[in-house]
Parts: sequence; C-alpha cells; structure tokens
Amino acid sequence: MNVEQTAVNLRAVGAAPPGARAVRSRTLARILSFLMVFGPGLIVMVADNDAGAVSTYTQAGAQYGLQLLWLLLLLLPVTYFVQEMVVRLGIATGRGCAAMIYQRFGKWWGRFSLWDLELLNFLTLVTEFAAIKLALGALGIAGVVSVPIAAATLIIMVVTGSYLRWERIAVALCVLNLGWIVIAMQSRPAPEAVVSGLLPQVPAGGITGSLVFLVVAIVGTTIAPWQLFFQQSCVADKRLRFKDLNRERLDTFLGAAFTITNAACMMIVGYVLYTHNLPYEDPAQMAGLLGPLLGSFAKYGILLLMVNAAVLGAATITLASAWAFGEVMGWPHSLQKPVREAPGFYAVYIVAIVAAAAIVLIPNAPLQLIIVGVQVLAGLMLPSAIILLQLLLNDRELLGDFANKRWNNWINWTVIAVLFVLSAILAVQVLVPGLFPAG
Repeated sequence: MNVEQTAVNLRAVGAAPPGARAVRSRTLARILSFLMVFGPGLIVMVADNDAGAVSTYTQAGAQYGLQLLWLLLLLLPVTYFVQEMVVRLGIATGRGCAAMIYQRFGKWWGRFSLWDLELLNFLTLVTEFAAIKLALGALGIAGVVSVPIAAATLIIMVVTGSYLRWERIAVALCVLNLGWIVIAMQSRPAPEAVVSGLLPQVPAGGITGSLVFLVVAIVGTTIAPWQLFFQQSCVADKRLRFKDLNRERLDTFLGAAFTITNAACMMIVGYVLYTHNLPYEDPAQMAGLLGPLLGSFAKYGILLLMVNAAVLGAATITLASAWAFGEVMGWPHSLQKPVREAPGFYAVYIVAIVAAAAIVLIPNAPLQLIIVGVQVLAGLMLPSAIILLQLLLNDRELLGDFANKRWNNWINWTVIAVLFVLSAILAVQVLVPGLFPAG
C-alpha cells in the first residue's frame, strides 16, 4: 500500500479530513491504517464481559475454583471464528445482520430473529442496571440516585451524532478492564492450580445440575446473540471495506484474546473466595468479602469495574437492538446521524434504557437470579442465531470469494452441534430436575 493509498484509506473511514498530509513511513502508515479500522472487534468482545459475565465468571471461580479455566481457553477460537463471520458479512453487504436475515429468509424468520433479539437484549439490559444498582449501593449510593444517573449517562454517550466520538468513549471504557488483570495478579493464585485448571476436566463432585447450569451460562455470556448483530451493524456503520478485512480480523482477534484473559482473571478473583470457603450472593457482596483478604483497592476496584462493565454492556447491547430495529423497519439508523435525522433509531435506544432502569428500581427484585438466568437464556437462543448466520456465510451470490471455506463450515457446524447439545441438556434438566445430582 503506497502513501497516497494510505491517505485515501484513512479518509474513507472518516479518520482524516480532505487535504491531510501523507504519512511517509510505511510502518507508521500501516499502524495508522489499523488504528482507523480498530474498534468494533475490541468493543464487541470486551462489552461481552458485562455485568452478567462478571457474575458468571466470578461465581464459577468461587464455586469450582479454577477447574473450569479450560472452558475459557476452548472458547477463545470459537469466539473469534463466530465474530469473524459477521465481519465478512458486514463488509460484503454494508448492512446489519437483522436486515440480511429479513432479506434472505423472509419476513417470518426476520421477525422471529428480531423479536428474539429484542427480548433477550432488553432482559440483559435489565441485568446491567441491576449490577449498577448493586455495585454503587455497596458504595453507599442509593439506587434511586445511581440508576437514573447511569441511564442519563448512557443516553448522552450515544446521542452525539458521531460514530467516532462514541467509539472513542467505548474504547476508553474497554481499556479500564485492565483493572481485572491487576486484581487477579494481586490475588496471587497458586501456579499449579492455574496450570491444572487449563487441562480439560470435570470438577470434583461430578456432573451436577448447578454445573450444567453454570457451563451453559459461561457459554451464553462468552458468545452472546447480540454480539453477532452488534458487530455487523458496527462494521456497516463505520463503512469498512474489503481492504480493511484483515485489519478488522486482527481487531477481532485481539478483542477475543483480551476478553478471555479478563474472563480468566474474574474466575481467579472468585477463586480467592473458593480457597477461603466464603459463599456470597452477588458480585457486590463478593467485593466486600474480598476487602479484608486483598485490601481496599481490590474491593473498590471490583465495584467500579462492575459499573464500567455494566455501562459498556448496556450501551452496546441497546445499540444492537436499535440498529436491528432500524434496519428491519427501514428507518435511518446510524450513529453518524444526529437525532433529528434518525428519530426512530434513537427512540428505540432511549426507550429501552429508560424502561430497563425503571424495572430495576422495583423493590425486592431478584437481581442475582436475573443476572445469571439471562446468560442461560442467551446460551439457549444462540444456536438458532448462528445457524442463520452460517447459512448467510455460505451464500456465494452474496459473498463471492469471501464466503465460508470448507474448514470454516467444519468449525462452525461443530460449534452449533455443541451448543445444541448444551441447550438440550439444560432443557432436560429443567423438565426432569432429578436427572443430575444436586450440587
């Protein structure tokens, strides 16, 4: 890529104004080109480590120690391959996942996938506000104060009329997740326990109902249906092209690696309570129990990281809903447009935020049960979403040479089969509660 092409490419993604000076260093040009594409992959991956993920991963560590670390290692390539598909589809079509399902499979499947997504996203959004209420409540801030402020912040983040401005804010929130690595290092887990946890195993106590529930929850929170819709719409809104494909693949891989690393760190933090045999009901209570063990930095750090995760998760999940709804309805649906030019798109976002915040303020709502339960629901709904995506990625009329290769299909159908098995096991567990031992 020559110097002139670099300047054109940077302007193509809205990063450089016309007349910008050319970069004469080839290495610097490549770095700048990557940075202009960088964003959607990192955001979608890190945002998936939202409030529900914090609860699920830390609970896995507190309940089973590090015996489920290997599951995260297995999910790293799976997460990347699934999201890489939506990158190709978004670049090839310039449209979001919801619009493509509606176009290629008809109104019935389009509406089915849309309303499934909207329901799951809204329930997940409720869990984000639940986490904000729990975390800031532990810091002495009442929910009637913290939840409305969080809702207002989320609305202000989005109604800027600038995709790049929103992306910069989201990337900054992603970087704050480095705090999980710091706290995990502070907890000093036994190296032999970490190494042992990376080896496939069934935790002590065998296959129990709680283990099955937690495994499905981990899969559901690591690969969530909203991610497919969000990243494809994000790629389309950022107007990436096939020349950006490899750079966006790298963005997605780095995001996946960072997310899995953070998930492992959350599990390690929960492992501290496992070693001390300290039960807890929610991550906010967990932070309080870790205070005497790891110090005030860990306690307050976990609470603030919970809020950060919830804010980032709420923004991305609700944007996925607004993008999908706008695509199907044929409304203007871009963060590049101000509110007056895309009123329906922003209205969906704002109404979802306000409604979810209101639900969380209902007294005595079972917040922790909702948080974990939504992750399981995501695991149950994921197979159908990936099947539709898989069929789209095999449409050579649509993608040409960028359609799935044979090895892509082997990987994807294997992932789908495993997800169906997990979903079936969970369904059987619900129908026949005594199938697995209690535990």
